[in-house]
Amino acid sequence: MYALIWLIDTLIGLYIWLLIASAILSWLVAFNVINTRNRFVYLLGDFLYRVTEPALRPIRRVVPNLGGLDISPVLLILLLMFVQRLLVQDLARLLL
Repeated sequence: MYALIWLIDTLIGLYIWLLIASAILSWLVAFNVINTRNRFVYLLGDFLYRVTEPALRPIRRVVPNLGGLDISPVLLILLLMFVQRLLVQDLARLLL
């Protein structure tokens, strides 16, 4: 049981880092710091979009438009961190 909770916790942690990378990459593209015509940047952006967009889309439907400010990654990260804390508490209960 411990190994399964550890695996889920690790996957959630990796997904949080992918969300952060996706947000940073979108900012860099928006401010023309990096160019999406570069093949590597395009592939990285496409990968991050395909991985993160299915989880962000339902949040974007619910959260109102804030005039170009997208807070859906922040909300998803907070939700994932809450789930991580719940897993750790369950693990602590199992071990005690």
